[in-house]
Amino acid sequence: MGHSRRTAAEWRCSERGLLRRRRGRSEPMTESTTKSFTLVLTITAVKDATDDYFRHKSDNQVNNRQSQVLIRGSLQNEKWMNVRVGDIVKLENKQFVAADLLLLSSSEPHGLCYIETAELDGETNMKVRQSVSVTSELGNQNNLASFDGEVVCEPPNNKLDRFCGTLYWRDKKYTLTNQNMLLRGCVLRNTEACYGLVIFAGPDTKLMQNSGRTKFKRTSIDRLMNTLVLWIFGFLVCMGVILAVGNAVWEREVGSLFQSYLPWDPPVDNFLFSAFLSFWSYVIILNTVVPISLYVSVEVIRLGHSYFINWDQDMFCSLCNTAAEARTTTLNEELGQVEYIFSDKTGTLTQNIMSFNKCSINGQTYGEGTDPLAPQPKRLDFTLFNPLADLDFCFYDDTLLESVKVGDAHTHKFFRLLSLCHTVMSEEKSEGELVYKAQSPDEGALVTAARNFGFVFRSRTPGTITTTEMGRPVTYTLLAILDFNNIRKRMSVIVRNPEGRIRLYCKGADTVLLERLHPCNQELTNVTSDHLNEYAADGLRTLALAYRDLSEDEWEAWSESHRYADKAVSCREERLADAYEQIEQDMMLLGATAIEDKLQEGVPETIAVLSLANIKIWVLTGDKQETAVNIGYSCKMLTDDMTEVFIICGHTVQSVRQELGRARERMIELSRTRDGGKEEGMEGCFMGNGFREGQEGDGTGGREGGKQLQCPPPSSNLMDNISGEFALVINGHSLAHALEADMETEFVSTACACKAVICCRVTPLQKAQVVELIKKHKKAVTLAIGDGANDVSMIKSAHIGVGISGQEGIQAVLASDYSFSQFRFLQRLLLVHGRWSYLRMCRFLCYFFYKNFAFTMVHFWFGFFCGFSAQTVYDQYFITLYNIVYTSLPVLAMGIFDQDVPDQRSLEYPKLYEPGQLNLLFNKREFFICIAQGIYTSVVLFFVPCAVLSDATQSTGVPLADYQTFAVTTATALVIVVSVQIALDTGFWTVINHVFVWGSLGLFFSIMLALHSQTLFMIFPNQFHFVGSAQNTLLQPVVWLTIALATAICIVPVLAFRFLKVDLKPQLSDTVRYTQLVRQKKRKPVDRSEGGACRGLGSVSEGRLGARGGSRRSGYAFAHQEGFGELITSGKNMRLSSLALANFASRHSSGWIDTLRRKKPTHAHTTPSASGESSPAPSCVSGSVPALSNSSSVLGGSQDTPIEEETGAAPAQNTQTLPALSTQTPPASEDATPQGSTQAVDAGILTPAAVRSRGGDSPGGWTITLGSMQEALFGWKARATASNSPRPPSVPMESSQIE
Repeated sequence: MGHSRRTAAEWRCSERGLLRRRRGRSEPMTESTTKSFTLVLTITAVKDATDDYFRHKSDNQVNNRQSQVLIRGSLQNEKWMNVRVGDIVKLENKQFVAADLLLLSSSEPHGLCYIETAELDGETNMKVRQSVSVTSELGNQNNLASFDGEVVCEPPNNKLDRFCGTLYWRDKKYTLTNQNMLLRGCVLRNTEACYGLVIFAGPDTKLMQNSGRTKFKRTSIDRLMNTLVLWIFGFLVCMGVILAVGNAVWEREVGSLFQSYLPWDPPVDNFLFSAFLSFWSYVIILNTVVPISLYVSVEVIRLGHSYFINWDQDMFCSLCNTAAEARTTTLNEELGQVEYIFSDKTGTLTQNIMSFNKCSINGQTYGEGTDPLAPQPKRLDFTLFNPLADLDFCFYDDTLLESVKVGDAHTHKFFRLLSLCHTVMSEEKSEGELVYKAQSPDEGALVTAARNFGFVFRSRTPGTITTTEMGRPVTYTLLAILDFNNIRKRMSVIVRNPEGRIRLYCKGADTVLLERLHPCNQELTNVTSDHLNEYAADGLRTLALAYRDLSEDEWEAWSESHRYADKAVSCREERLADAYEQIEQDMMLLGATAIEDKLQEGVPETIAVLSLANIKIWVLTGDKQETAVNIGYSCKMLTDDMTEVFIICGHTVQSVRQELGRARERMIELSRTRDGGKEEGMEGCFMGNGFREGQEGDGTGGREGGKQLQCPPPSSNLMDNISGEFALVINGHSLAHALEADMETEFVSTACACKAVICCRVTPLQKAQVVELIKKHKKAVTLAIGDGANDVSMIKSAHIGVGISGQEGIQAVLASDYSFSQFRFLQRLLLVHGRWSYLRMCRFLCYFFYKNFAFTMVHFWFGFFCGFSAQTVYDQYFITLYNIVYTSLPVLAMGIFDQDVPDQRSLEYPKLYEPGQLNLLFNKREFFICIAQGIYTSVVLFFVPCAVLSDATQSTGVPLADYQTFAVTTATALVIVVSVQIALDTGFWTVINHVFVWGSLGLFFSIMLALHSQTLFMIFPNQFHFVGSAQNTLLQPVVWLTIALATAICIVPVLAFRFLKVDLKPQLSDTVRYTQLVRQKKRKPVDRSEGGACRGLGSVSEGRLGARGGSRRSGYAFAHQEGFGELITSGKNMRLSSLALANFASRHSSGWIDTLRRKKPTHAHTTPSASGESSPAPSCVSGSVPALSNSSSVLGGSQDTPIEEETGAAPAQNTQTLPALSTQTPPASEDATPQGSTQAVDAGILTPAAVRSRGGDSPGGWTITLGSMQEALFGWKARATASNSPRPPSVPMESSQIE
């Protein structure tokens, strides 16, 4: 005991002497802290500057694009950044519009030009813009250079569908509307060239006004780290205060006894001042608990993760030679915490490619997959049959081609309809080289299908349509076009064939067209409806086709009534709709078409896997409701076995509120039915929540709500217990009300209870508002993905923005944080890279805080044994090298390379993603656990060596209780313990991990022995005082036993806890790892197991796809715009040289309609107008009047005269952006010859090959439902009968009766 007391006295005396020089002892610590802090700031600044540089470089790619600007009478190339308001810019075909332009003139007749606005509203169908008539003739550069008009317009705003302005020129003024504007982001299509006057440029353009502000994005871990660092700093201050108080007490009670031979330094004259200096000394010594180097390490790890994303070959697209790119290095770990994905539709989920996939003709179905038992057919070669065929057209069912060749009357009528009932323009560059200019990709696909099957649309004039039918040219007289609109959901043409027969051809949504058929079509309607159900289940876009023969009297009577309706001053649209309705009755059904809006590769599978990972996907699109819903079914966001799909389409605040309330009540009702077997208490509480929500949202009371008020979950979780698969579809005008402050809570609670949400007809700004709404109310990590400029605001608003580097435009990529070329890569970005990044970062942070506290807290305990003199346990070199050399590389290796399961398993088990969403791996609770473990380790590392060495001696009897022996023992035990700990934490060992972990341990011993060597002492005698201390200490067996004991006490509890946790409460990752080990031991091929898992997932998906609900769902979707029919009949979109009738050449003024109406009935060209933008609801006809009136005044000629002289405007095409009803457009064709003359076929075109009868041995004659072979057999009988009869078959009725 005396020896022990003597040792303690030696320590105190030593520390008391060192206390006199504490300023000198603290200077190295101060310098080290300052250098570390400066290094952290420098590296962070360089990293942020690098990110900004690359973003600036990307911005320059856009700003330096070239535009042709008219300067002093000649065109000169100017950068986009130099384009100014008032410049006249020339645009050429397929060129992006650089600024918001007023269209002055065009190479097309009457100042028309065609644009695609996919970058603005997501719609791929073409739209028409027209210049003011007085400027349409300024095609010459000299004339344009002399243009000195003045434009007065509204200030810059984000309204994409509205523009108000006035042109003052030559002492007259002219009204300007949105139909005269070319907005930035549009692409010029089917127009050789045009000129425009810059109205808004740069940030004033409507596109940029919708882009939103660029926000500085930080991850949730960043924010938590900042909070924790503040807490740690507070903890550091508390430790300093405790030790300072201890110093004051010690100096007063004990230190006074040493004053005789160890007095205070001159500045110190009392124990309080000594405590004050001790406080700051300990703040400097213990500052290593504040993780300054943490930020540098985090940036290095994030940089490594970013390179892994860039180098991932599985995210490289060979078709477009584009690799994935991490455009920022600050958000990687947040990729592993995403809960909501907001996706654009056009160009993100789809390829913008329409293909004619299947069709049903007179009860017989054709196309891919008609016989699942047959081998995969080969692609048909149409060139031998039809020299005018499109070589890019793909079709595989040869039975349809054989039916055309043998002259089947119904098949010829079918394709004849498709070749006539459309608004496509044709350009024949050379003999047989046809180029179709379709207003929508749907219509182009249908006309191309008719072309390949022998019914080739060649050209049109305002009064004729010329086709080539089976090699024979036929010209039809176009009597009328009953144009498409969103309410009618159909379009019709009335033509007179060369034999004089008048026929109406109609195509449209099955929901409206089947109601207008003649009663004799009932049997055929039943069969065709079954086919439409099958097509809709496959996610195809369907249209029904029908015709009606008209007598001369019927035509004359209807033409007269239509003429009166067209001239009506009031309620013109309603009267025209009534006229259309009158003639489109008692039609004969021909069949249906099914067009595939090609999704990007792997979209349905990606959405399915992400849904299994508990990620909710919302589609925000500017496209029409029908189009968006159809894509929702195609990509399996929506399925037919969903509990219910709610459609919100109210136009007022009250109606939207009521619809949302009814949706919530319905969810609660269905959930109660579904969960009826659950415990009453849980059910009662759940129902109470639901009805209370209904009460608050709708203003309607629920009696059950009053009974269940004792259940008090938070208001934000009222709908969280809803069970069942629901989906919500909401239109843009309804969303505008739902986003209002007093209704946003109701909208969020309703939408978040649904599995899928589709917002259609939304503006770019609304997309951003939806994202902000979820961020505000759900506190969830959001990701936005898009490919166009209309997605920029959404990408900027979300926590993570992903840009699809599509075929057109890079605006989304430039604003994004990550970019790649295919939507399917999102699966790997989140489930592999995102999950790994989150896992690595969390493990890194836990270990980093642990090792820092284990290292620093030893100083704190030592303070109670050294008279609180601010003496350190370790020497200054160990303190400096601990975080820089000894422990930095192993933790960096773990943070960069660690994995819990391989990437294949991450994709195979999407539930592994959930811990990141719930923030389970690193949070405040985990932080305190790490701190507690670090403090426990520091206690063991200090008190175990202290207790052992206090009585230990060397073999020579010399005591080991000296300062340097204790310091070396504690430092060695610390490095060994933290190295063993990181070895336990590392789940994936690489060569780099082994080198860094064991290399760092070896480096510690090498450096320590070198620092205590005779050589360094001889070179730097004033720096290295303790020569040979390390060698002497490490040669003592008791020291190694002490180190081993401390290591065991630190590590064994951790091992025991982890073994028990894995055994008693394993996580999914533990189970996956165990399964993988079992597979490896049994030596089962990994590929086989993966394939099985994939097949399992696939079978579930296919089963869900095949299951159909009891109610029929229409697959109608048609991306078409109203008004093109009138534009065609006016001849305004045709070049003068292409008009067959010379008298149309000089009649393009405002009186062209009156001229046409005065013609004889056989040559009359009625110009039906169509309703304007409105809700798809059939009851909202009157709501379309204003939209149509505005657009009609643009193309009808009202701009040909100044405002002072304007009177009534002739009806014309409506070119406003309408809610694009996405439709599955079938191939267009129809017979121009009488019904019995279909065998008049050019023998040179038809190959006299053996022809099979449809239904017998033809694969197309089978309709097999996997659930019932009996049904398939009846379907075969029905088809076989149908092929032999020109009338609707009777057998399908028998089969339907059996069903």
